[in-house]
Amino acid sequence: MAAQLEDQVVVRNSGAGPATWVMGGLFERLAAGDETDGVLGVSVVTQPPGTATPLHVHTHEAEAFYLLEGDLTYRAGEQTHRLTTGSFIYLPRGVPHAFRVTGDGPVRFLGLVVPGGLMRLYDEVGIPARERRLPGADGQSLADEVQRWNEVAPRFGLRVVGPPIPAES
Repeated sequence: MAAQLEDQVVVRNSGAGPATWVMGGLFERLAAGDETDGVLGVSVVTQPPGTATPLHVHTHEAEAFYLLEGDLTYRAGEQTHRLTTGSFIYLPRGVPHAFRVTGDGPVRFLGLVVPGGLMRLYDEVGIPARERRLPGADGQSLADEVQRWNEVAPRFGLRVVGPPIPAES
């Protein structure tokens, strides 16, 4: 008798899951929505200093981040939070949010989404990572990526509602 999806156990050893270069960073998949009956998506994300998302809303998912290393400035609703190694943040569905990687080094965080379908967005916008490192000149151009975001994001319920968090002077 074949196992039902709800009985499927997902195990990823270090460096074994799919990896995508998107947003100037590396997204390493630990569990995808199609592996968890849509319940959960999990990735380890590495992004370089200065990376900043626009203020945006997810209409389908809640998100959570656990900061493994580095520093982030995170806006959630009207509040701004400074996150450092070991910090955790949970964002309910519909809360406008944005972040900026601060400090001199890259940031690594465990990103979780519930339900798990959002992780497909990053695969559709990005390109398969050639190696488990931040992309360089071999990554996708910003112009190409922005065009893909504009095409793909609405299907996933992602809406941009404001500018990124400004860089500190």
